[in-house]
Amino acid sequence: MRKLIPALILAFVFIHCNPLNGQIEQSEVERIIRVLAADDMMGRQAFTPYADKAAAFIAQEYKRAGLKKWKKNKSYLQTFPVYQFTVSDLQIIANGKAVPDAFAITNEKGAQWDQESGVKQVWVGEDDDFQAAFGQYRRSGENAVIWVHPAHKQIFSRYATFTGRGNRTLNVENPSSMVFVLSDQQPESFQVDMTAVVETNDLSNVVGYIKGKRKDEYVLFSAHYDHIGIREPVDQDSIANGANDDASGTTAVITLAEYFKKQGKPERSLLFVAFTAEEIGGYGSRYFSEQLDPDQIVAMFNIEMIGKPATDGPNSAWITGFDKSDFGQILQKAVAGTQYKFYADPYPRQNLFYRSDNATLARLGVPAHSISTTPIDVDRDYHQVSDEVATLDLAHLTNTIKAIAAGAGLIISAKATPTRVDPADVNR
Repeated sequence: MRKLIPALILAFVFIHCNPLNGQIEQSEVERIIRVLAADDMMGRQAFTPYADKAAAFIAQEYKRAGLKKWKKNKSYLQTFPVYQFTVSDLQIIANGKAVPDAFAITNEKGAQWDQESGVKQVWVGEDDDFQAAFGQYRRSGENAVIWVHPAHKQIFSRYATFTGRGNRTLNVENPSSMVFVLSDQQPESFQVDMTAVVETNDLSNVVGYIKGKRKDEYVLFSAHYDHIGIREPVDQDSIANGANDDASGTTAVITLAEYFKKQGKPERSLLFVAFTAEEIGGYGSRYFSEQLDPDQIVAMFNIEMIGKPATDGPNSAWITGFDKSDFGQILQKAVAGTQYKFYADPYPRQNLFYRSDNATLARLGVPAHSISTTPIDVDRDYHQVSDEVATLDLAHLTNTIKAIAAGAGLIISAKATPTRVDPADVNR
């Protein structure tokens, strides 16, 4: 019994003297997440008024916390245009004959090509990987005609249906088109005649800022506030509230902003960003990454689905891409001797490092990692209408936010700086 008493005293001291206690309160966490995941947000789908409503709420919370507006912006909203190009007419003639099975991805209003136009031609044969070729040329930004063997007809048809909805892009300065044609051979002569219509819509990230002593060294805390909107009804419920995905992360960003604002001027500057449109292509993080020098971002804490306890217990969280920098090791050192624990992503087959906004900045060399806790391999609520606040563990959510605040301490104070990610190692 005498040996147990000192241990109890130490536990009492840690719990009651932890500097995060009394500053990150569960009641405040619950208040914020209940607003973001409420039915009247209608699932916060990008390009809807409900995403705008969520952005306005986040901006209001930034103002209440006393954050600065970034880069002399008049608003916390970082608004930008997204262009959608939808092919309205596509005609292909190969060796003098019309070819009916074709689709195009474009960011221009039209194209007219033939074999003399200098356009790149690619042949995807029967034994080639069409899926890999599709991904490669979609990312390439080249003008190209990709001739595809009929052996790939099934997946070709799926991609044709998908691309028929239009191509969204941030880039209209470098127009290009990729035309995919189902053909039993690469023809000697061809003609392509394509027209497209363009529609412009605005999206908004929400950005707040705490200026540090090192004004050009940023520690970034981020989450995406959009979700997937309205789904097929299940038990008369059609609203995908997205409480865990990712109102939980957005709640953490807001709460951390308020917490760090109360700590006085930090050594390094702090950015708090709620990204839009992660669910439909990461347009928010892609735009944001073009607005500053990525070399100035010392670390990115991307917070994704932290509303449910991890496999290693209620005070633990895992980090994606753990081996791509020493970011995770620094967090482990920062919380050594506390109740908190950080460890490597236990779901490597899920490729989670590439499935959130951190990947956009990691491709630019930023030590950009997602922090999560949800057992994603068995979670029944992921992208379902059942992802509601009632399914979350709010005590765990609050503790995870405290863990992130504690883990960030060495980096914010400049006592530690994560190694950069090698862009060549970010291969998706």
